[in-house]
Amino acid sequence: MTSRLTIPDNTQAPPAERDGNVGHLERVLRSGQFAVTAELAPPDSADPQDVHARAQLFAGHVDAMNATDGSGANCHMSSVAMCALLAREGHETVMQISCRDRNRIAIQGDVLGASALGIRNLLCLTGDGVQVGDHPEAKPVFDLDSLSLLEIVAGLRDKHAFASGRSLTSAPQVFLGAAANPFAPPFAFRPHRLAKKIAAGAQFIQTQYCFDLPRFQDFMHRARDLGLVEKCFILPGVGPLASARTAEWMRRHVPGVHIPDHVIERLKGAKNQKAEGRDLCIEMIQQLREIEGVSGVHIMAHRQEASVPEIIQRAGILGERGACPPPSKPFTFPYDDNGVSPNPL
Repeated sequence: MTSRLTIPDNTQAPPAERDGNVGHLERVLRSGQFAVTAELAPPDSADPQDVHARAQLFAGHVDAMNATDGSGANCHMSSVAMCALLAREGHETVMQISCRDRNRIAIQGDVLGASALGIRNLLCLTGDGVQVGDHPEAKPVFDLDSLSLLEIVAGLRDKHAFASGRSLTSAPQVFLGAAANPFAPPFAFRPHRLAKKIAAGAQFIQTQYCFDLPRFQDFMHRARDLGLVEKCFILPGVGPLASARTAEWMRRHVPGVHIPDHVIERLKGAKNQKAEGRDLCIEMIQQLREIEGVSGVHIMAHRQEASVPEIIQRAGILGERGACPPPSKPFTFPYDDNGVSPNPL
């Protein structure tokens, strides 16, 4: 299956004309440093201060913050709005795009708008079905899936053209990501699915939660055999578990999450289950770092975001570079705080 695909090396340096538009995350990965990203839960709010308050937990500790797009098919503030607010403050973000809610016309418009707002990283997702979320009566779109979305956005960037073939006057300068789940059967198929995403344009990969190290090691072994780890950057997902009860709920109700029995038993046997969950997460990060082809980690700490700096520090994953630099030069937004353009038409 994979031999029929043309697998590009998506780790190569960008063209010279992109040099001024390369984001912090892309620079870290291309330099060979161990990257750290974290998931930033969107608020159920229209107040921008709610976004900034959440971002401050991660500022100076991670290389980029993922803004989810209706994760779990639940409604929150939009990913593009969150990323735009944070870009104004100079934060590095990863804007997630789900195919569930918008067709290719709307998505391409969002990609152009995101790039114009200073958003450099996109994570292309198919999206969870509406039946698992808080609006099960919603009408799903799924005009695209993650593969076709990657191809279309890569075409916007590299071919300077919409999916219709119509030319762009200015292409979006974006670093393209995709998701992978090494823990969902059929396991032997997952590296081949990864190969398809790389062929479609994925430059970095963030995986589902990794609580099963042997299974992830097998996935990476197969990916190395296929020559994939040299052609994209792979960041396995990790996260602290609050308790055995939380772990049991997650593996029953969160699509795609696999938590082995021995993890739950370890939590049950701990005097302080939340602290044990953090320790387990730190151990997993340190073990994942030793696997050939792992370029970083993606931390998902739902309702435990305040623990992320401690986890990163104790895991020692930033090495000699220390804490990630805080925002330096904010993106210049073309409007003042009252929404008035300095150069009205």
